[in-house]
Amino acid sequence: MNNSHARTGITPADFDAIMREKVPFVGDMGVITESLENDTAVLRLPFRERYLRPGNVVTGPAIFALADIALYAVAWLVVPKADLAVTTEATVHFLSGAKPGDLIAEARILKAGRRLLIAECHIRSDVDNSLCAHVIGTYAMPPAEK
Repeated sequence: MNNSHARTGITPADFDAIMREKVPFVGDMGVITESLENDTAVLRLPFRERYLRPGNVVTGPAIFALADIALYAVAWLVVPKADLAVTTEATVHFLSGAKPGDLIAEARILKAGRRLLIAECHIRSDVDNSLCAHVIGTYAMPPAEK
């Protein structure tokens, strides 16, 4: 894990703890935040046999879940307490079958406004570094605390 510096000061360990405590489904997936820096988040989905589908590739729902979690992570980079940030739109392009193995998500902010955050995420196979999916997503951000 990197010693990362995020705009809000959130660390990878902080984000992982938030996911385990506040979004148990994500905690159950075992996603690991590898870095949170500036406008970028890198997360890992450790491989589990249950993520396979016919054809011996990782299922689309697991790939998209990882992308959505990574997009949520970048929301935490710009809002100190992004609990109420929610996905409002996402477009996923599945580009190649992900071989059995860990998946790596790299999400980065494209535009961060007061109410909306637009980000993209690339999902790669850690087995062969192939690009498996590209996701563009929009998050509605919670109102600033007064």
